[in-house]
Amino acid sequence: MSAVPRPRRARRRRLARALVSPDSYGSILVLLLITYVASATASEQWQRSLIVVLQVLTVSLALRVAGARRVVLTIAAIALAYAIVVAVIGLFSSESDRTTGLLFIASAALYFLAPLSILRSIVLQQEVDQETVLGAVDAYLFLGMFFAYAYQAVGAFDDPFFQGGVEATVPRSLFFSFTTLTTTGYGNLVPAGQIGQTVAVGEMLLGQLFLVTAVAKVITVWRPARWRAAEGGGGTSPSDGPGTRPSDQPSGSAADDPPPPAAG
Repeated sequence: MSAVPRPRRARRRRLARALVSPDSYGSILVLLLITYVASATASEQWQRSLIVVLQVLTVSLALRVAGARRVVLTIAAIALAYAIVVAVIGLFSSESDRTTGLLFIASAALYFLAPLSILRSIVLQQEVDQETVLGAVDAYLFLGMFFAYAYQAVGAFDDPFFQGGVEATVPRSLFFSFTTLTTTGYGNLVPAGQIGQTVAVGEMLLGQLFLVTAVAKVITVWRPARWRAAEGGGGTSPSDGPGTRPSDQPSGSAADDPPPPAAG
């Protein structure tokens, strides 16, 4: 007999299928991680142009899985077309602050649209499953990537971006973005200009709002699988509703009252 319980093996198989399925948030998570590594290691402009193409693929897949509305898809189509044009220009033009800034603006625009549609999909769901959790993780990573490229775009036109003359490389912007999003704040990188500081404040606020919307939704609706199995089997459920257990029922209910004495 295998040491791994069958339900656990089934969950692992579902997760593995989700990571490669084009209809799952799992595949988007894989693409986001690949894009993060590629962005952190890219140093040439032609490499950044190829990363924009990868971002176009990631965002297009995210909007399709999230079931984005037609208005969002129309805006996304414009942003995707702009990103592709800028990426092609970046491949054949000399590296300059203007071209680099346009590339970063394209990347930031792409990453801004995806989390909005994902969050809408999560909030509208009535039950929390594996896709809900993966979608929440994707939206969080999208927000961090969006602000990282927003910092890069600001730095391309307002250099230096960080105080002390520290160069705003993509790895540094990614590091600063996710430490700001999680309100960790090591303090080793601080925006020098007013625009950068304002954007950083916006990221801190959005990071907290994400926790009280998407994460709160997941925690509120989530129920353990064993509770759902008990309800589906017709047995005594450990939960008669969200946050209600049999032990939580009032001890003085009508069902527990003794019968009235017989007349006469």
